[in-house]
Amino acid sequence: MIDVALARQLHAAGLRWRPEPGDRFIIESPTFEGEPEVFTISEMTIEAHHYPTGTELGFNGTTEWALDSVSADDSLWLPREDQLRILLARSFKALTRRGEGHFHVVVTIDGDERGFEDRDAENAYGRALLAYIESALRLDGVETEAEAGA
Repeated sequence: MIDVALARQLHAAGLRWRPEPGDRFIIESPTFEGEPEVFTISEMTIEAHHYPTGTELGFNGTTEWALDSVSADDSLWLPREDQLRILLARSFKALTRRGEGHFHVVVTIDGDERGFEDRDAENAYGRALLAYIESALRLDGVETEAEAGA
């Protein structure tokens, strides 16, 4: 499973989530102390309700504590390997295993092939996606209005 810290970096970089069945998440709230509990959206236990004002994650009474719903904005998506690969789209080139328990993801970013390695395939994909997002948001070679006026 992707590291929570890496999922937070992806969210901060701009990765957004539309909750669907099978998605994993944690609740990001000061009232939930200690190790975060990972939840999975399932039509039987946790459903995503999409409203014009936002998405609510409804708990259907099968969890051990009383929680009716939580805003998706108060949750952190923990994308799976298949979701990360889809998000990388055409930039994804390969996933290989290197040695004992290390995965190597190769992607093309700005025309260059780059590799990302981690002990967990989801983290290797996540690091590649983070670099891809950050590259897409960079203004390299583009003169900004502030630079033009200087």
